[in-house]
Amino acid sequence: MSAAIQADDVQDGTGVPAPSHIPAGEGQSVWYTTNLMVLKATARSTGGAFGLIEALAPAGSGPPLHVHQREDEAFWILEGQLTVRRGERLFSAEAGSYTFLPRGLPHTFVVEGNSPARILSICSPGGLEQYFVAAGRPAETDGLPPAGPVDVALLARVGQQFGVEILGPPIAPTREPT
Repeated sequence: MSAAIQADDVQDGTGVPAPSHIPAGEGQSVWYTTNLMVLKATARSTGGAFGLIEALAPAGSGPPLHVHQREDEAFWILEGQLTVRRGERLFSAEAGSYTFLPRGLPHTFVVEGNSPARILSICSPGGLEQYFVAAGRPAETDGLPPAGPVDVALLARVGQQFGVEILGPPIAPTREPT
């Protein structure tokens, strides 16, 4: 049995993850930079297969340009519109869009317009979700954290433990809010 899997996380002592269900509005909530991140599945609950996070990101926000060395990441945009940088390419991703970001490829995004974006993020294998926990703090409400500066030095320092390298600043919105 993997050290990441606890006895109460497996079914019948087989080492297979137990079935799970996280209802709407539930999961471990973390304020990470300017975002609300709700962990729906973790490496621990999936036997290491993947992590699943529902994120709420405010208009105009985005992470610093970064690269993951261990996980592939995919986004399904549930609400809002993003401009995504994947390598040197910029493209628009609106609600209903899917974006795949393979490990080793620098990437970032910015939330366009006046409304927040709601994003479902899957990371495979699992583990990256714990970066957001380690670099963030427990959410005090079910909304966005108070506005404030992003501690890029903290993101870089914590990132070293999780194979995340901060490469540069976030990108600016490409469209003026209306």
